[in-house]
This record gives sequence, C-alpha cells and structure tokens, in this order.
Amino acid sequence: QVQLVESGGGSVQAGGSLRLSCAASGNIYSRRCLGWFRQAPGKEREWIATISSTSANTYYSDSVKGRFTISQDNADNTVYLQMNSLKPEDTAMYYCASGILCYQGSWPVRAVGYWGQGTQVTVSS
Repeated sequence: QVQLVESGGGSVQAGGSLRLSCAASGNIYSRRCLGWFRQAPGKEREWIATISSTSANTYYSDSVKGRFTISQDNADNTVYLQMNSLKPEDTAMYYCASGILCYQGSWPVRAVGYWGQGTQVTVSS
C-alpha cells in the first residue's frame, strides 16, 4: 500500500509559477517510480513527468519540457513539481502517481499503481 498526498495547487496568472508537493509513504517497492499526471475538464488524464526514486532519472512530456521540473527529497520522501512559465492550457487537476516500473517516456495510466487525491491548478490569461 502507498499513500500519496499532494499540496501546492492554486490560481496563478499566465507566466507565473507554482510548486506542487507530493508526500509519499508506504511500500517502498511500489513507489520506485513517482510522477505527475494532469486532467483537464472533458479530457483524458495525461502523463507529464516521472522521476525514478533509485536513479533519479527524469522524463517529461513534450507539453511541459523546459518549463516544469520534477525533483525528489529522499530524506522526507517528497516529490516536487516546479512549474514555471505557466499557460492557461496548464489548467487541470494534477495527480501524483507511483508505480513499480519507470517508463522512459510516456507512462500509461493503466500502469500506475497508486494515485494521490489531486490538487487543482488554475492559470488565468
């Protein structure tokens, strides 16, 4: 069992920044891979970033590459998503995710083992 608790969402104007946090606990094997997904109203949930808890390798979707940075603090088992140069199209519910296998690229939703409850990010123009 893994518990993921997100925080840090909110409202910001276009061009601004936000940092999301995800506190992870529980079975270490099941959170070898941690990442972030997002889901906008009426759209499918999409993968945006991954970090390996063992190698610290990171992977990003093209939609956020160069603007978002995923990082981890192993001392307190927290994963962060620093979001810069935010755009209105980044508006979505953001979910922390964990899994056993780290994909070197897009992480299929069906392959996620555990989800956090989500945190809302709203970017106004």
